[in-house]
Amino acid sequence: MPDEYVAIVSIVVLFVLLFLRMPVAFVMLVVGITGMIYIDDVGRAFNVATRTVYGSFSDYNLIVIPLFVWMGFIAYHSGISAKIYDAANKFTGGLRGGLSMATIGACTAFGAICGSTTATAATMSAVALPEMNRYGYRRSFSTATIAAAAILGVMIPPSVIFILYGVSTGESIRQLFMAGVVPGVVLMVLFMVVAYLKILRDPSIAPSSQQVPFMEKVTSFFSGGMEVIFIFIIVMGLLFFDYISPTEAGAVGACATLVVALLRRTLSWKAFASSLDDAVRLSAMILFLTASAEVYGNFLSISTLPAAIAGLAAEAPLHPVLILAAILVVYLILGFFIDALALILMTTPIFAPVVSELGFDLVWFGVIVVLALGMGVITPPVGANVYVVAGVIRDIDVMEIFSGVWSYLLAIVICIALLIIFPEIALFLPEFIDSLAQ
Repeated sequence: MPDEYVAIVSIVVLFVLLFLRMPVAFVMLVVGITGMIYIDDVGRAFNVATRTVYGSFSDYNLIVIPLFVWMGFIAYHSGISAKIYDAANKFTGGLRGGLSMATIGACTAFGAICGSTTATAATMSAVALPEMNRYGYRRSFSTATIAAAAILGVMIPPSVIFILYGVSTGESIRQLFMAGVVPGVVLMVLFMVVAYLKILRDPSIAPSSQQVPFMEKVTSFFSGGMEVIFIFIIVMGLLFFDYISPTEAGAVGACATLVVALLRRTLSWKAFASSLDDAVRLSAMILFLTASAEVYGNFLSISTLPAAIAGLAAEAPLHPVLILAAILVVYLILGFFIDALALILMTTPIFAPVVSELGFDLVWFGVIVVLALGMGVITPPVGANVYVVAGVIRDIDVMEIFSGVWSYLLAIVICIALLIIFPEIALFLPEFIDSLAQ
């Protein structure tokens, strides 16, 4: 059997096993090793696999993942996230549906010190839902708003998904972080517009919140918002202007967040231990997933399937945008069933060569992919963010949350369309900052 056919069979087997609810990391590892044994031999297959796994866990560049993950958990356990929400809430006081706007804004701000969409969903559910329930927001609206807005946690840097995409493609993580900022803000605005239009259509889903005096808004900004701005400027400012590497940015970010938490005297020993425990658990899962995906990616490279697909796409009598649209549809469909982290590691070795062959910028494509993956985390049956929100409040049916997310999906589609029509939305900031740095 030709090597390309072996790779195609492996993909079919991979998805069959995933649909049977087998662990993603183990499936990619076993299928990758089995494929290399079939194409090559047992000795070389296990040699490549062991070197790949060891190399992944010892890769200096991947240290950035546990550092940024810990940064987010410090913010959560020290109450910084609650301060962010309080400041956003007071700024939107008096508006009908102001708490929903505050939640979307707080998710954007928390994304500047987090990097995980599920962590953002869990944090904002714990912080925002009690307030929205107290003011009588319809639960299908409030929970769907949080589940969707949590996507902003991976659009605004730092972002674990951008890091994994950068590692998979060899693109600059610094460039990817910069490229995500403006689209993240655009998506935030689109989410707010969707929430406002939903409220205009049915005012009963979100009553007006209490008007807050101007000086109280200013005070809340300096007590909550300034901390996030300080951390973001310190970390991303140094990174964007190339004073530090992404790995060093992770260390600076974790240190800056820890210093802010200690100065506020809100991080107890128990909370500190809990932040470490949560960070270690999530980081170990991500790193093992990354190592397994690299093993499978090596197998695909040996099979030459990605190069064959790229060649076919380049020669296809279709406009490149149509091929790009087909790739995004594949991401959307697979996102219904597969976790975002696993999906980006599985598909990047296949689609990145195709996109590059078509002449698209891989940094720009990375932003598109993150948006496409964002659709998967709020759609059934997987919908990780929806299950996280439901797990926090416990007494709501997940289908009630799913019923409220469809309009937010439209906002993501519009954002993707804008990026395809105007690529500079993503590429402007990296180009501008690079020009300043020169």
